[in-house]
Amino acid sequence: MTKELFKGSVVLNPVPAVVITSKNKDGVENAFTVAWTGTICTNPPMLSISIRPERLSYEYIKETMEFTVNLPNTFQVRETDYCGVISGRDVNKIKHLGLTSKPGHHVNSPYLEEFPINIECKVKQIIPLGTHDLFLAEVVGSHINKNIIDEKGKIHFEWANLINYCHGEYFPMTKKPIGQFGFSVAKNPLLIEKYKHIKSYVEYKDEKNNRKPKKKVKVKSKKKK
Repeated sequence: MTKELFKGSVVLNPVPAVVITSKNKDGVENAFTVAWTGTICTNPPMLSISIRPERLSYEYIKETMEFTVNLPNTFQVRETDYCGVISGRDVNKIKHLGLTSKPGHHVNSPYLEEFPINIECKVKQIIPLGTHDLFLAEVVGSHINKNIIDEKGKIHFEWANLINYCHGEYFPMTKKPIGQFGFSVAKNPLLIEKYKHIKSYVEYKDEKNNRKPKKKVKVKSKKKK
């Protein structure tokens, strides 16, 4: 496979598209969209978001050291985009979009009721990096729509129709898995059977090569003397 070399830039894609809600000490709420976020620790449960210092939400979150991550679904992509391009200094985005702001349980920052998943966070550290500052936060609680939780209590994120962001565009999350953690070395017969159709990369290559018509080799006939 031929490669093309690019200069150093962040080409890590896709990433989650989320809406961050916050409230300043005067009780003013704001919502803005973030694509640079991620899980960073299991115990304690922590995640991170990166924010430009000039953003209004940067002021609010740095002031209160709290925020809430709201995961949108495919029916909320217009709202998600709007929150990323319009400033809270000009418009009350939550009110303008007709979204319902609910008080947090563990934090003072609100969560958006219409969004299927809401994650309450408390900031533990802020690290200046350059154009963005990294906010390291502990997850103190979550609100999950009951319709994406099965009878065993498992959260099915694929049922929530979540979206991701990839190089300037939004894409839906597929509902069909192509694997499961540990399936490549599984000994459980049910797990082996479930993913037996998933081939290795070598198998895919061999299959692709086998589809190509083989060139016929011309055999020169020997002339009788």
